[in-house]
Amino acid sequence: MAEFRYSGLTAQNKRIIGFVEAKNRRFARQKIDVLAKQHRFTVSSIMKKSSYLYQVKRPNGSVIKGQQEAFSKDEVEQALHRMGFYDVKVEKLLFNLQFKPPYSDIVTFIRLTADLLREKLPFDEILSLLETDISNKSMKKVIKEILADLKEGKDGEEVFQKQAYYLGKFPAKMLGVASKSGNMAEVYENTAIFLERIHDFRKNLRSALLMPTITMIVLFGAVVFYVGYIFPKTAELFMRFGAELPPLTDATLKLSYFFKDNIIMLVIASIIPPVLFVQFAMSSKGKQVVGHYSIKLPIIGPILHKTSIEIFCRVFYSMYSGSGNNIEVIRTAAEACRNAYMEKQIKTITLPLMIREGMSFIEALKQSRVFTQNALTRLNTGAESGTLKRVSIQIARYYERDTTYKMKAIIDWIQVFVAFLIMIIMTLITVVSSETALFQPKLPGM
Repeated sequence: MAEFRYSGLTAQNKRIIGFVEAKNRRFARQKIDVLAKQHRFTVSSIMKKSSYLYQVKRPNGSVIKGQQEAFSKDEVEQALHRMGFYDVKVEKLLFNLQFKPPYSDIVTFIRLTADLLREKLPFDEILSLLETDISNKSMKKVIKEILADLKEGKDGEEVFQKQAYYLGKFPAKMLGVASKSGNMAEVYENTAIFLERIHDFRKNLRSALLMPTITMIVLFGAVVFYVGYIFPKTAELFMRFGAELPPLTDATLKLSYFFKDNIIMLVIASIIPPVLFVQFAMSSKGKQVVGHYSIKLPIIGPILHKTSIEIFCRVFYSMYSGSGNNIEVIRTAAEACRNAYMEKQIKTITLPLMIREGMSFIEALKQSRVFTQNALTRLNTGAESGTLKRVSIQIARYYERDTTYKMKAIIDWIQVFVAFLIMIIMTLITVVSSETALFQPKLPGM
């Protein structure tokens, strides 16, 4: 999200200056126009905050170089002059590429923050300490902006939501929740546990699939080159002698001709459907559809479902007060569960039933039909015994262990599947190639 500064004049010729955050200038203009209509002022300018490179000299003659964000070049120059520097040179950074921090750095940031919060260190001191120690520039910039925004008194949830592009939507949501929960250490700890598990799963998956993936890519290239170029040359040579092609050889040759004749359509058909699916999946409706059917997939579906329930229970445990219906706690936990369909069901079914009809939390949760029977039974036991908070974290830990073991098993099965697929392809290539030895060209006079 880029930051924009706007200025304008009221009907009484009073100057107004304000700030908005938006994806680009067009969206910023839309937001500012709404504000101008509400507060009755005329917009005179809109300026985007950009990065500037500067070079200055200290009074002792030493040269300092750096980078600073500002709304104009003049602002940077004036600020540097006020600080006592001279021979000031400022240039706008033409290509300000915004790279996301490595996932491992995000996990480290949250884990260290959780540990230091348990040591009772003030949050601003923790951010200052981490900003100094973390070497990655993108992560350092994120921490610096968070610290600056919090010092200005901005809402914690808004501050972290601003960094959703860099931290990820789920971590940004959880850290925003932590700023309002009154139990920051607990929320950070639960977030760190979940992200560490995902990080380990990704690392193990990459490690397990690295060589099979390279092998598949090389094998795919070899098959395409063989079927598309080498094999047709060989088969056509024997056809000139009137040889009858064996079944697999004949089928492979027809497949080669089909690929050559329809190469453009095949490329389009392999690109357009995934692009359309990704665009649909990114839409609000698409996220709900994907969320609905993802938890029904074989093998991986139950893991995704239980993972979402785990997140819900962790957030619920971190924020539940034990008094009242905790409507806002349930809403926040639903938003954090990383499944748009489950979030929609809880918000549109569970919460209205609790608010309008006075239904109990567990009964209303059953009506949403997004929780497993095991989780509902345990939650009901906790509600009846007055230990709902403790039971929710027990469910989260149980599903954490359950999904961790099953993820490891899936990695093992993927390795077996890839190895089996490679074996089949190599066998087919060997069989088709060996059929050339059976060609019996018709010699003259036969």
